[in-house]
Amino acid sequence: MVLRDRREVMSELLHAAVNETGGVHVLHGLGGCGKTAVAQAVFMEATREDRRIGLWVNASERSTLRSGMLAVAADRGAEAGEVAAAHDGQRAAADLAWHHLHTSAEPWVLVLDNADDPAALGEGGWLRPSPRGTVIVTTRQGGSEVWRGARLHSLSVLPVEDAALVLRDLAPEAGSAEEAERVARRLDCLPLALTLAGSFLSRQLLESWSMSDYRRHLDANPTELIDQGADQGGSERNARQLVGKTWDISLTALVEAGLPECVSLLRLFSCWGSDPVPLSLIRPDAIGVTPLVSLDPALQGSRVESALRGLLDHSLVSLVELDLAGRVVRCVKTHGVVLDSVAAAVPAEQRAPLMKAAVQLLRADADQSGEPGRGPRSVDHLVPHATSLLGRVADEESARIGSEFATLLAARLFDSGDYPAALALAQTAEKVAVTWVGSDHPATSRARHRAALALFRLGRYEESEALHRQALDARSRVLGPEHRETLESRQDIHEPLAELQRIEECLEALRDTAAIRTRVLGEFHQETLHARALLIEYLATAGVVDEFDRVGAEIVTACEAYLGSDAFSTVTARHNYAYGLHLFGRWDQAEAEARRALEGRESVHGTNHALTLSAAVLLSWILRKLGQAEESFSLGRRVVQGQEKVLGPEHPYLLKNRADLAVALAAAGQVTEAQALAHQNLSLCERVLGPDDPVTVATRSLLG
Repeated sequence: MVLRDRREVMSELLHAAVNETGGVHVLHGLGGCGKTAVAQAVFMEATREDRRIGLWVNASERSTLRSGMLAVAADRGAEAGEVAAAHDGQRAAADLAWHHLHTSAEPWVLVLDNADDPAALGEGGWLRPSPRGTVIVTTRQGGSEVWRGARLHSLSVLPVEDAALVLRDLAPEAGSAEEAERVARRLDCLPLALTLAGSFLSRQLLESWSMSDYRRHLDANPTELIDQGADQGGSERNARQLVGKTWDISLTALVEAGLPECVSLLRLFSCWGSDPVPLSLIRPDAIGVTPLVSLDPALQGSRVESALRGLLDHSLVSLVELDLAGRVVRCVKTHGVVLDSVAAAVPAEQRAPLMKAAVQLLRADADQSGEPGRGPRSVDHLVPHATSLLGRVADEESARIGSEFATLLAARLFDSGDYPAALALAQTAEKVAVTWVGSDHPATSRARHRAALALFRLGRYEESEALHRQALDARSRVLGPEHRETLESRQDIHEPLAELQRIEECLEALRDTAAIRTRVLGEFHQETLHARALLIEYLATAGVVDEFDRVGAEIVTACEAYLGSDAFSTVTARHNYAYGLHLFGRWDQAEAEARRALEGRESVHGTNHALTLSAAVLLSWILRKLGQAEESFSLGRRVVQGQEKVLGPEHPYLLKNRADLAVALAAAGQVTEAQALAHQNLSLCERVLGPDDPVTVATRSLLG
């Protein structure tokens, strides 16, 4: 194994081995993190030029520990008869070994390798300090009482730069530093996995994969591919050098110690990702109501604590802290390569109940994240686990429940204003659903609908309309034209239609939705009122003054009466009504409604949400018409800064609002700021909107 980033611990251990006596040093950490490799490097250096006698014992089993320590006794001067008597149990074997270690003529360094059962050392008295040498122990268990008085050294994964160097040390021709870093990140920087990957790349005969090729193939079957870099063989040491086997050793030990539920808990973790998992997800009352109780071995809520402690003791997981919206939360973290390996070994009949349990636990946490005071973005920590879960699906049922949860989570992200994350998760959910349950399945349509909404918010109107159309057609065929989900698609397709200047189609979609909902759900049902609230904006856009005047204020009043003044649909209705009043030049009336709309948006969404910024820019336009320039400009600046952060630097809304602010500032004589905004906007407008778009032309004119 190529060693990187172990300089500090190796220097400390080497100093102890060469210059100190009587010390016991314990190297502990996850299997595959390089404990044996570090011990071996220190051993070789300490014994170079006869500075120390080197003694190495395989401490992985009680039998190998005993025989190894008796061999040490013989090496240090024990007579054959003494050793034979110890073998036969006629004298204490540990006392014999340590007597000769204490009286050794030469100083020594003793390595007890793979001492993953500390009790074997403690019960047999095999671990003792000595004035003649230094003991180095490698183990996966760092919390044992047996290590009391020893110096503990924790070994973890490598920094990504050093991890990439391990790959390039072994396979220098396989790729660039950047490609090596990408592979290293995918392998979670675990030394064993890096060494196996580098060995595979360096030993190819029939093919010549680059590191990028290797990275792509990892997604299909990571454990099998990584293990192809190992020297095959049946020994214990070879088993430890296979990522597909190395953690079986720890799990077997846990089962033998009476903790079989550790297996099911680690399998549950393997449904999720390597990002931190809040301990609240696996609290006993949550575990007790999931399908985990029917697994083999079963995982009862009352046994979660002991199972988690077992995994921690064997370095299979670690505890970390995560900042969630200002709250510090204790979490459990599992290495990504461990998760891949464990997931690959889950029995086929266990996959569906595990997936169902994993989804239930995530969903419960997502529901709790919606409680007041938990923060608008408090589901972000669940996104990598939902994504990983989608990558683990193994049948139609797990694909359905996995994609539906991911779609639900995407909706939460969308509501928080994180449209890129919502889109990415919804698209992944759609892909999985199409593969497993088909293009027309309701789960697929739900994911498509959510992706279409996000595409619209990101300014990708043609793509949004096309995806909305797919969802609408499928829902009409499968669910019927009057189903609530079908009507949801019929309603929401109006947004991209309007931006694509197909106003008549937009109006038709909203009118049809409102009419069907009135017949099916009732005139004052929330969903009916919401469709009518949306209609207000496009009546104004289309210039249908009579209908706007007849129904606009009436819809606002009905929403307020039946839903409440702070309801989302009520705020939407008031916002759209203020927009119509603005379009028709009724500035005084529009100002009052726009101020109330902005207050409502801030109350419902927060100050930096895209819809709040939309209400703010509307008020800025109205105030400009009323001659209240400074407040208008202040709001305009807030909108431009906020939209750049929320929507991204190339969103059409941002470009249009920045150009509008620049023109208004120039007209007011604030030329320097206007030209600075125009400089910032011009190249983006030309690329995104086109050189002949009115916004681009107006921006260019400000620069002469």
